[in-house]
Amino acid sequence: MRNTLRTFTLLAALTAIFLGIGYSLAGPGGMLIAFGLAMAMNLFSYWNSDKIVLRMYRAQPVDASHPDARVRAYAEDVLEMASRAGMPAPKVYIIDQDQPNAFATGRNPDHAAVAATRGLLQMLDRREIRGVMAHELAHVKHRDTLTMTITATIAGAISSLANFAAFSGGSGGGERRGGGLMGLVVMILAPIAAALVQMAISRGREYEADRGGAEISGDPEALASALSKIEAYAHGVRNPDAEANPATSHMFIINPLSGEGMDNLFSTHPSTANRVAALMEMKGG
Repeated sequence: MRNTLRTFTLLAALTAIFLGIGYSLAGPGGMLIAFGLAMAMNLFSYWNSDKIVLRMYRAQPVDASHPDARVRAYAEDVLEMASRAGMPAPKVYIIDQDQPNAFATGRNPDHAAVAATRGLLQMLDRREIRGVMAHELAHVKHRDTLTMTITATIAGAISSLANFAAFSGGSGGGERRGGGLMGLVVMILAPIAAALVQMAISRGREYEADRGGAEISGDPEALASALSKIEAYAHGVRNPDAEANPATSHMFIINPLSGEGMDNLFSTHPSTANRVAALMEMKGG
């Protein structure tokens, strides 16, 4: 119940930001149009949340018959852990990116998918890969994936509308004075507000998914080791698709934008060191 209320509140906050931009662009009429667009995006994301992000990252489906032994082991382990957790088997994908990373998507456990990058399969050992994918399965089990994908869709739209507001002057048809200033304020504050909402959604859920993933895999130490390695590699390996779609960064197990050397003031992920410490406490317990 608490997660449901938190999800509703956070998505309502994103929708409110979206309506505010609509008002700055065209007054009450613009706000109504923005409301309609927000509702349409939410409905579209609900039914197509798995397809949207997978297509964005050009993810390819794989299974246990794949010719590459590492990919076979990855697919087999995902299905085995899902069965152990009492979950429907998700679709399994691989992303052709050097940066080690992974995410889960889908509107519910019956329509879920998990994806790992080629870099993840190459740079981590099998235990660590299992730990990472158990974390993603925990997101599916906790029904985080729908919220995360809808958030990515609306946050991306907010950034686009904010840019449009800046260029258009955001004056509601030119009838309100200071429209150019309003557009500038919207351009600056709207993406920051959207980032704060993304951060609020993601940070707590990452800790919960770490804990759930450690329980699913039965190996918190492997997930802790994987997080440390991914964090180290991500700082030196760019993810061009993530850089082009920053609103999806909160979906990954580790911030995929850190390879760009960006400022982490509004990071959607909690400290990796804190996550590792929490997992090692589970091991000790």
